[in-house]
Amino acid sequence: FNGNVSGNRYSPLTAIDKSNVSRLSVKWTFTIPLWSLFHPDTPYYRQNMQYFGLETVPIVADGVMYVTGPNQVFALDPRTGHQIWHYSRPRSTDLVSDASLGTNRGVAVLGDHVFMVTDNARLIALNRVTGRPVWEVVMPDEPQRYGGTMAPLIVKDMVVAGVSGGDWGIRGFLAAYKAATGERVWRHWTIPAKGDPGFETWQGTAVATGGGGTWQTGSYDPETDTLYWATGNPWPNSDDRERGGDNLFTDCVLALDPATGKLKWYYQFTPHDVRDWDANEPNVLVDTTYRGQERKLLLHADRNGFFYVLDRTNGHLLLAEKFVRRLTWASGIGADGRPIRIPERDVVCPDHATNWHSTAFSPVTRLYYVQATEKCNVRPSPGSWKTERPREDPAKRYLRALDIETGKIVWEIPQAGPADGKRDAGVLGTAAGIVFYGDASGYFVAVDERDGKMLWRVPLNATIKTSPMTFAVGGQQFIALAVGSTIVCFGL
Repeated sequence: FNGNVSGNRYSPLTAIDKSNVSRLSVKWTFTIPLWSLFHPDTPYYRQNMQYFGLETVPIVADGVMYVTGPNQVFALDPRTGHQIWHYSRPRSTDLVSDASLGTNRGVAVLGDHVFMVTDNARLIALNRVTGRPVWEVVMPDEPQRYGGTMAPLIVKDMVVAGVSGGDWGIRGFLAAYKAATGERVWRHWTIPAKGDPGFETWQGTAVATGGGGTWQTGSYDPETDTLYWATGNPWPNSDDRERGGDNLFTDCVLALDPATGKLKWYYQFTPHDVRDWDANEPNVLVDTTYRGQERKLLLHADRNGFFYVLDRTNGHLLLAEKFVRRLTWASGIGADGRPIRIPERDVVCPDHATNWHSTAFSPVTRLYYVQATEKCNVRPSPGSWKTERPREDPAKRYLRALDIETGKIVWEIPQAGPADGKRDAGVLGTAAGIVFYGDASGYFVAVDERDGKMLWRVPLNATIKTSPMTFAVGGQQFIALAVGSTIVCFGL
């Protein structure tokens, strides 16, 4: 999903460089049918239909591209966009949240198999040559409101996958399966049961379906043999009357033993979250000199507005600095790793400082690139509908480059267009010194990783909700991304 298991979308390809990037042009497009597959009889559909668009990230392996749509996988010739095979299954009914919209973020590939999570949280293996089903497993054992939207992750001979639905009440989990057979190897619950560590951080009845979705693709470090996975918000996400306490292990990064699923360590970004600050943002693993010492780091920009640097061998916090200018809920992160909260105001900032879309770290500039949103929310209060509400400024989005040693913004690019959180798009860095991204107004853009200077941009006039990727085939480098309901491939 990110090109490698580190979670860092920074490609080693260099054929497209600063001297020729302005010559990029569209080589082919491939449209994936969406509308006929939706079920428009749900309130969630009606409220969000304007935001429909693919969230898939293409994967290219051995000269074949694999992309997904709603309960669909396509195998394409990456040079021409010609369809090789197509797998589809009917959309499920009675789903909620993103799964009901047909969201799917991509596949994983290992050996002869392509792996996909379906909208109703089934994990399936398809034959890479024919697209025919090989095996299928039902991930949840319990009849809760589970869904599936994520791209799985390959770790050794296993497929690791998580679930969505944390905004509607589930007991979140992550599970690993044998790639050859689909046999479950382990399952790790993100919401503890009575007697488990962390259960004492829940006061009330909400723990039974406390959320903690695992719908973002994780990261893996082969050297330390550790799997890192983010967890989502607690549920109910704003009504905390039945969930006092920190609500572990929501809004966390979990470091797990991939052989057993056992917890090595965790870090909770937002204890007792009431703002839907889901921590399913990228956990980027980098080895670099940090403050004069060689360190194994985990980089994470969170929805709560803080950028974190952790020692990924033990979870110790090395840095936590805000990367949005408007942040009103905490004055900082303390030495104990917990936020230093301040009294709530009528306007709470941020609404969401970033989202699930990819980030990138450059080992050359040692900068971390992230899409940031400056947006606040008016806090509801008793009787507020009768009184004048505080003014809420329009949201603004920026591509920001952060110094990982200080957390300071080195440079930024303001973007035009609606920054509503439904059109966020991720970034791709390359060893040629270029950062690619889709901006809020529907442009696809390339900038210099050193200073943000614009090198090229093209208007695509459609919603870009996902992250670009790059690949090489036949000695040529290409860039591909999902735009609206279409895969667009660029080349020189």
